[in-house]
Amino acid sequence: MEAELNSFDPAARARALTELAARAGRGEVPFPPERPVVNMHCHTFFSFNAYGHSPSSLAWLGKRRGFWAMGIVDFDVLDGVDEFLDACDLLGLRGSAGIETRVFVPEYADQEINSPGEPGVCYHMGIGFVSTAVPEAVAPILTDLSRRASERNQTILARVNRYLDPVTIDYEADVLPLTPNGHPTERHLVVAYIRAAERMLPDPASFWADRLGLARPEMDSILADSPRFQNLIRARLMKRGGVGYVEPESGMFPSLDDLHTLIRACGALPCAAWLDGTTAAEEDPETWLQFMVSKGVVALNIIPDRSWNIADQELRALKVQNLYRVVEVAQALDLPLNVGTEMNSFGQKEVDDFDAPELAPLRQPFLEGA
Repeated sequence: MEAELNSFDPAARARALTELAARAGRGEVPFPPERPVVNMHCHTFFSFNAYGHSPSSLAWLGKRRGFWAMGIVDFDVLDGVDEFLDACDLLGLRGSAGIETRVFVPEYADQEINSPGEPGVCYHMGIGFVSTAVPEAVAPILTDLSRRASERNQTILARVNRYLDPVTIDYEADVLPLTPNGHPTERHLVVAYIRAAERMLPDPASFWADRLGLARPEMDSILADSPRFQNLIRARLMKRGGVGYVEPESGMFPSLDDLHTLIRACGALPCAAWLDGTTAAEEDPETWLQFMVSKGVVALNIIPDRSWNIADQELRALKVQNLYRVVEVAQALDLPLNVGTEMNSFGQKEVDDFDAPELAPLRQPFLEGA
């Protein structure tokens, strides 16, 4: 039944969740006591979840792990909002739902914000949505997010196809079926290419070693580590410097003001997103967040794990210091914190370790934000 929670069939997910909740109600499936931990930034399979979790599955996961609260945030879509909040109600779990996309900020056109190497481009969020449906007046803004994402994905696919030929994929035949509602991301493209190589070639390892510029023994080692392999393909082929990379332009993304119009029309909350304090804009968090507040932002999202779970001790110390500083600034500006691990990359945690020495001092503002 837990596996059925991740079916692309919504009726199958609903049946499984109803039966699981009934068994829990009869005491057949115990729920542990609540713990003072939260994950308010889980992506679902409606955009990409590395573990295949649907909104219902994430609600069940949170309840089974004793999380105090859980939140979903999907790229460019609100498809999971109703399902997640209904599942939370059924299970008795505190839940929130949001959206994430990239916007262009003309006032920062010459500075990196939170998308490294892409001046003026900013990951941005809305949180606190209560319905998948949106008012008719702003529906075109939401539709446009998906259209822009689809166009960008197909541009990447065309470029990577030329480079990886004869291992090529078709957007409709190979990529869209990997998603429940037809909203793929770069990570879906990666999965499609891996499957295509396995299907078309007698020796995929040699192919990937050649196209990724690695020695065969190193490639064999990487292939044995699926998260590392998938992240490597995306980094080498689709991110900056890769053959499929699409240089961002101002018209490629919605404006900050348009996104806020959508968010507010839905009764939700504009939420800034923090990277790690190492970009030009984030090196001065006071100025950056004051600007965002002037544009209507009322909360701040942080992915804590990327600010401390770092092997390089010097870099870790720097990013932890930056984390503490931005939390202080957010508190001074009365911006509640929305924190969590995204689960949209292979190997990410289900929940942050608030007992880690670096995060323990921030446990209370993290919980208060939730």
